[in-house]
Amino acid sequence: MSGHSKWANIKHKKEKTDAQKGKIFTKLGREIAIAVRAGGPDPNANSRLKDIIAKAKANNVPNDNIIRSIKKASGETGGENYEEILYEGYGPGGVAVIVEALTDNRNRTAGDIRHIFDKYGGNLGTNGCVSFMFDKRGQFIIEKTKGFDEDKLLMTALEAGALDVTTEEEYCEVITDPGDFSKVLEALEAEGFHFETAEVAMLPQTTTELKDPEMIENMEKLIEKLEDHDDVQNIYHNWDQD
Repeated sequence: MSGHSKWANIKHKKEKTDAQKGKIFTKLGREIAIAVRAGGPDPNANSRLKDIIAKAKANNVPNDNIIRSIKKASGETGGENYEEILYEGYGPGGVAVIVEALTDNRNRTAGDIRHIFDKYGGNLGTNGCVSFMFDKRGQFIIEKTKGFDEDKLLMTALEAGALDVTTEEEYCEVITDPGDFSKVLEALEAEGFHFETAEVAMLPQTTTELKDPEMIENMEKLIEKLEDHDDVQNIYHNWDQD
């Protein structure tokens, strides 16, 4: 049941991504720019850039877009100066929420994020109020398509250093330490595996269930409005959506 719920959520998110490709490409372009400025344009020497490129590819960003973003960031001496900010808070029913943002106006973004939390029954907290409930991990979601070799995936992932491989009815999930993400990625790609998602994410240690229909509706709206905000890059939460 949990596997089905997660897969349905992933497919919904991918469908939404397809409908909002321009916005998704822009957000990932910003992440690439931040990574290039911090560690240079060579993904082989910049692990953060390498990880973001993998995430971009999993979101169907064309190689031309990725290369263009890297070149643009490499050649920029001025222009937009984005700052990375992490927001932590609670959604309806005490659901823990982490929001990663890139902004050129800290006050504007903080006000917007606080307003969204307040409007949908949550509240923005202080740094550290919920992040201790999450672990930073590399995560790959791989659909079980026709001819999928589960044993091959398990063997390849574990030999490359993966922490865990979970099998559900429609997909497999591979979890890694953040530092092993690129190594496992390369090993899986070399064996021909394709990813529905591939990213270094904040994964919850435990989950919170919502039973009240109004809370569930508000939590859905909270996530949707945060995803739609131009400055928001990633959202992590511990809501059990089964």
